Amino acid sequence: MNQAATSKRKKMGLLLFLTVLQCAISSVNTYSVSNPNVVLLIADDLGIGDLGCYGNRTLRTPHIDRLAKEGVTLTQHIAASPLCTPSRAAFLTGRYPIRSGMAAFSRVGVFLFSASSGGLPSEEITFSKLLKQRGYATALIGKWHLGMNCESNNDFCHHPLSHGFDYFYGLTVTNLRDCKPGQGSVFLKGVQMYLVILIQILGVTAVSLAVVHYVSFFKVPFEALGFCLLITCISLAVLIFFFYHFRHLNCFLMRDHQIIQQPLSYENLTQRLTTEAVRFIERNHNAPFLLVLSYLHVHTALYASKMFRGKSRHGLYGDAVEEMDWSVGMLILGQILDVLENYNLSNRSLVYFSSDQGAHIEEISSSGEVHGGCNGIYKGGKSTNWEGGIRVPGLLRWPGVIHAGTYIDDPTSNMDIFPTIVKLAGAQLPYDRIIDGHDLMPLLQGKVIRSKHEFLFHYCNAYLNAVRWHPRNSESVWKVFFFTPNFTPEDSSGCYDSHVCFCYGGFITQHDPPLLFDLSRDPEEKVPLTPETENRFYEILSVIQLAVDNHTRSLQAVSDQLSWNNLVWKPWLQLCCSSFFQFCYCDYDSENSLPEVHSG
Repeated sequence: MNQAATSKRKKMGLLLFLTVLQCAISSVNTYSVSNPNVVLLIADDLGIGDLGCYGNRTLRTPHIDRLAKEGVTLTQHIAASPLCTPSRAAFLTGRYPIRSGMAAFSRVGVFLFSASSGGLPSEEITFSKLLKQRGYATALIGKWHLGMNCESNNDFCHHPLSHGFDYFYGLTVTNLRDCKPGQGSVFLKGVQMYLVILIQILGVTAVSLAVVHYVSFFKVPFEALGFCLLITCISLAVLIFFFYHFRHLNCFLMRDHQIIQQPLSYENLTQRLTTEAVRFIERNHNAPFLLVLSYLHVHTALYASKMFRGKSRHGLYGDAVEEMDWSVGMLILGQILDVLENYNLSNRSLVYFSSDQGAHIEEISSSGEVHGGCNGIYKGGKSTNWEGGIRVPGLLRWPGVIHAGTYIDDPTSNMDIFPTIVKLAGAQLPYDRIIDGHDLMPLLQGKVIRSKHEFLFHYCNAYLNAVRWHPRNSESVWKVFFFTPNFTPEDSSGCYDSHVCFCYGGFITQHDPPLLFDLSRDPEEKVPLTPETENRFYEILSVIQLAVDNHTRSLQAVSDQLSWNNLVWKPWLQLCCSSFFQFCYCDYDSENSLPEVHSG
């Protein structure tokens, strides 16, 4: 009897121990995926074919490849737009840019000037706002490109600090050829054309008025002729001044609300951005933090520091890619990934690497050097919704939480980062608006095998261009195009004559019925399907049209942030760290002395 009681007590003790152990394990697992640090690394115009982990064999990207080896590789990761400004708006808000007014109805789809009044609306909710409310330290380092001021040059209504970031070090607009002497101009061709037209119109008007005055057809006051001439001269003077001083007025470096370098210097720029990122991690390693490191690489103007210049097999573009890879992995005092490990942050940190859109294949220097990247097997590039313009790298690393060396082929979106990290931080998703992204964690942890994205809608500016459909009961990924850009030259894969592809009028070809592809069989989008080659052709189009109708009904009218009024340069919004008479010059950032850099 005593022996039986002893055995029973041992069994009860063992059961109690296993119950406590299970509770402890559950507690650890719950803790491990709650309130992680978040490091988001965003490249600019990087092609999916530029990285070793996506098949490149000639560019050296060992540190980015390490993220893939130690984490998850998304092979069908889709940018919400093939242009910088709308893609970044979608990334921060988890919403199609058409919902926030960050998709243009005009020809220009991005912000070009620091003194424009458009930008990410204050009523939009970014993941940085929600994480900041949860006690996260938040920083954006690098490129913003979502506006700055609204009505005065110090209201900072669109500035990163107004959208949930505690700290900002970087550019409010973007890196352009015009920012770097000797790299040419993105405006020259367009400005020359419109300037000639403007001068012709004003000239014909002035001559016509003078002729009718002297032939006495009717009298034109000399004051009118003088006023016309004055307006012409002032307009030309303003245009010449603006574009001659474009670099000083638009290419500057800020820390929080203060300009610290105007114009921007490219000397050791990537090192400076990386140093700021590591210092932020070191300052905040005892509390949860969100770091968005938004690289200027590899948008033109291309640049690389001395240690990387001339070292790659692909000219300056390759040098820039390899320097960015160094930044992902190596820093002045070690490695970004090692910094996380040195503070025991690796297992508590989710790291994400991607690009805002595909490579800009039309980028060719005045000397003929290719300054655009590689989109692998995929057609087209930046500014188009062919796969080369929107299928981007997607790498996520979180040791102990995400299985290493995993590949996920289902469609995912850069909008998915919003709900993913908001939920991980314990914040509530906004209930007063549609969030188009989906939480990636069940997919990343293998709890589900299918993405929640049955449909993805691809916009060219504000115009619905294409739709992707991944049926729940099929391996097929259908994609339809309602219109496609007209490539120039015709036998090329880009719009080389205009530098980017446009979204309307004579720049596109409409398709009725729409072009249909099955990306699971034809990822290169080479051969459109027809009713003869796909017996469910009209059934597929019908399902997609129904999805389009439902999606369109979900859209609400919003202010157009990329209207011409919001895009143009407004002198009263111009920031200047000195004075116009000193050509807006200052350099407070050169005091940041940098230790010697080694390329690894």
